[in-house]
Amino acid sequence: MPRIKTVTATEQQKAALIKGSKYGRTPSYRMRCQAILLKCEQKSSLAVATELGCCEMSVNDWMKRFSEQGMDGLKVATGRGRKSILQTQDLETVRRAVQNSRQRIGLIKEQLEKDLNKEFSQQALRQFLKKSIAASNVLNG
Repeated sequence: MPRIKTVTATEQQKAALIKGSKYGRTPSYRMRCQAILLKCEQKSSLAVATELGCCEMSVNDWMKRFSEQGMDGLKVATGRGRKSILQTQDLETVRRAVQNSRQRIGLIKEQLEKDLNKEFSQQALRQFLKKSIAASNVLNG
């Protein structure tokens, strides 16, 4: 029978893992916290993976990340996912287009596609506007 790799956690880390497994912001984070808690109970990676409905290699990866980085290792790293078509360098062009055609997202989109030579959806434009407005609110106080 293979040796079961375990992870050790302090009482403070265990409390944070319990809290994370119940109230974590994303389902993936809650699952990772639960996996580490189960590994602290000296369960095998296969048993943990079966219980949580994931892959044994994922459990081992989470365990390694927790050992190296602590609770931060269980969070999803920034910079993941598809990058936005509209970038911060396009912000001034977007602002001008919005000022010229307020409340008309279709016209704004058409004008920006010509000016920036990029194709994107209205949803992508809305998300960019929300993100840039939120960023400017934070910077302006």
